[in-house]
Amino acid sequence: MVNVIYNHKVIAQTDDTVVVEENHYFPKEVLSEDLLEESDLTTTCPWKGEAHYYHLIIDGKKLENMVWYYPNPKEKAKMIKDRIAFYQKSGLIVREE
Repeated sequence: MVNVIYNHKVIAQTDDTVVVEENHYFPKEVLSEDLLEESDLTTTCPWKGEAHYYHLIIDGKKLENMVWYYPNPKEKAKMIKDRIAFYQKSGLIVREE
């Protein structure tokens, strides 16, 4: 099981992650939609493609650009399509149990 924890509270968990470059990519549906707010930020990875971001809204606090995803990953990264990953900063922890 892989958990995403913020302030000692599990906000997402699953047995179904794909690990790429030491990041767990979760099915998007493991995270409640009311915790996500679209961000305008995009970045580009040479082999994965263009990443888009979400802000996390937890207990009234906005954690900016903490979640990313590849809506149209390149062929070599197709295994992360429809999946999200989390930055481990600002108190957010991704932990395997």
